[in-house]
Amino acid sequence: MRSNANKNIIYSIILLLLVAIVYLYRQNQQKPVEEMVEKTSGKVTLAGNTMGTTYNINYLDTEERDFTSSIDSLLLVFNQSLSTYIPDSELSQFNKGDTLFFGLPYFLPILQSSKVIYEITEGAFDPTVGPLVNLWGFGPEGPQLKDSVNINTILELVGFDKIVFDSASVRKIKPGMYLDFSAIAKGYGVDVVADFLMDKGIENLLVEIGGELVARGVNEKGELWKVGINRPEELGRADALYSIVALKDQGMATSGNYRNYYESGGIKISHTINPATGRPVNHNLLSATVLANDCMTADAYATALMVMGTDKAIELQKNQGLFEIFLIYSDSTGQLKSYASEGIKPFLSFPQD
Repeated sequence: MRSNANKNIIYSIILLLLVAIVYLYRQNQQKPVEEMVEKTSGKVTLAGNTMGTTYNINYLDTEERDFTSSIDSLLLVFNQSLSTYIPDSELSQFNKGDTLFFGLPYFLPILQSSKVIYEITEGAFDPTVGPLVNLWGFGPEGPQLKDSVNINTILELVGFDKIVFDSASVRKIKPGMYLDFSAIAKGYGVDVVADFLMDKGIENLLVEIGGELVARGVNEKGELWKVGINRPEELGRADALYSIVALKDQGMATSGNYRNYYESGGIKISHTINPATGRPVNHNLLSATVLANDCMTADAYATALMVMGTDKAIELQKNQGLFEIFLIYSDSTGQLKSYASEGIKPFLSFPQD
């Protein structure tokens, strides 16, 4: 009897080991998106998830090194600083209180860039506008048209000039204010990943997070990296291109209103809120693409231009000369038109060319 019992125990142990081996094998065969890696003759392609969206990274490396784990770890720390969706992130802690002493290296640089662009755009870019975006129904509660009393009350808590900071901390002049870096953080994340790769000796790369990009060097063909700009059509295919841009050591970001909106009483309500009025913008600019030295700057300006509209966007770019733009807008008859600043024209092409 004891011999049979011992055999049953041995069989049970062997069965458990086999189950464990099969499980581990399947886990390795079914890698999550974060671990997808492709290598082709010195070109490495990585894909994964971050910031509620996806990232795609291409770089040339004769050693074909896989930096997936390091990049994922880097982005985890980045989000722990600047995400509004992580309850204990530095940004969430600041929004719940009035003062934050920096513990991670990302909060101060994004404040510094935000202040510069807030001032240059005369408030069109404003990371304190988040509560108004939520008020108009682009937050968790969904579409709800709000009355002017509520809007005016929230407007009192909007204005990046009411946020003060130094090298050690940031605080609110007016209690109850709320910071949201969603219009600049993805671009900043792109720069952080690109800088990491360059520190590893990677000279040729293309980093993209949620549609925001930075390119350095050339692709595997020895040409400038080329990226597409979508047609700004509500019902068009997501991969339908209006134009193509060759990036020469630049960051690029595109912002648009043509898909993120809802209708109320026959009126389209855009997700782009004017921080000055507290209300959705209403103009003919459909898409704003910005090229700048870094993606964080491009990301913020793309948002600001969508607030300003076509004419003011063109005027700002001409006066500043700090970035290049490609705008798609609708004319008085509803036809799509475009405008390209002088610096972007040599790098621009169109699918029908």
